[in-house]
Amino acid sequence: MESSIEHEALFSDSMRALVRISAAVAGAPLAFTRRMMVEAVGVASPQAVDEVLLQSYLFAGFPRALNSMRIWREVSGEPAPVEDAATTPPLPDVYRLQGEDACRAVYGSKYDALRQKVGRLHPALDAWMLMDGYGKVLSRPGMTLVQRELCIVAACAASEQIPQLKSHLRGALNCGATPDDLALTLSALTDIVSREALAAAREELNRIKES
Repeated sequence: MESSIEHEALFSDSMRALVRISAAVAGAPLAFTRRMMVEAVGVASPQAVDEVLLQSYLFAGFPRALNSMRIWREVSGEPAPVEDAATTPPLPDVYRLQGEDACRAVYGSKYDALRQKVGRLHPALDAWMLMDGYGKVLSRPGMTLVQRELCIVAACAASEQIPQLKSHLRGALNCGATPDDLALTLSALTDIVSREALAAAREELNRIKES
């Protein structure tokens, strides 16, 4: 798993297409999501779109992930891969270790506090966050962790999940994004995210920049 890429290459036309798809899956009707996918054909890597849609089940739910993947198959004409590592999963300890690495990269010095906080909500949520979220899904190849974080920021903004948005704005920076990358991510969502939600996200980004 790669945690960062060159800043000048991060927010490209491809990245813009990916964050718009991520936001649409999390907060827009299917017809609008289809439009975002049509725009992405020939712009974003089909593998990267697959990864955005796969990880969307963590942030938008399984029904939206399934429906969006069906639309992408229709729009892109790209068939599903014949094989995937998920069909022959590693031992649980591998997912746990991958999850710890990825979660530490995102949360940095706040990692231990996060684990304690989520564990107090329910130990199953803590285990699923680490093994399923960060280990099984967000550690997959096909996208870097910083690219995934920008897409997560877009999904959280679209679904107005403010606590998670705050965490992943910081997480994207921890993984190698710049404040400009995040500003461009939010600016790409003006026709997807409500004006109020977008203003709140920008305010939080400004607070992070000033801290």
